[in-house]
Amino acid sequence: MQLSDKDRELISLLGENARMPVATLARRLSLSRTTVQARLERLEREGVIAGYGVRLSDSYLRDLIRAHVLITIAPKSLSAVTGELAAIREVTALHSVNGPYDLIAIIAAPSIAELDRLIDRIGELAGVERTLSSIILSTRISR
Repeated sequence: MQLSDKDRELISLLGENARMPVATLARRLSLSRTTVQARLERLEREGVIAGYGVRLSDSYLRDLIRAHVLITIAPKSLSAVTGELAAIREVTALHSVNGPYDLIAIIAAPSIAELDRLIDRIGELAGVERTLSSIILSTRISR
């Protein structure tokens, strides 16, 4: 699907605040409410917009300890390991990557002790051969 500049602007505004009223979106885009509503419906129908989410406040995120966990898995273990990781609610994202590691999990915990427990839990999953963890100190850019 071809996206226009206005479609990209609309997506960017929704990235800032997915609950922004259509009237506000229309005013910021210099379009009519009807046009913006039609664009939203088209972007949803065509799968460009798959859903709307929650962006957590900086103060809430500051209270969590987050880490990247690089994971090497045994051959043919991707589906099983992915399923196990999906069941761990503290895993907030999972990326398949190239290089010496197969996956990068982003995890969040309320304490170092809990983070340590989570990393151990991931390392003990059947099919996980090795992990390497890095604690996130701060987020410089988040879009």
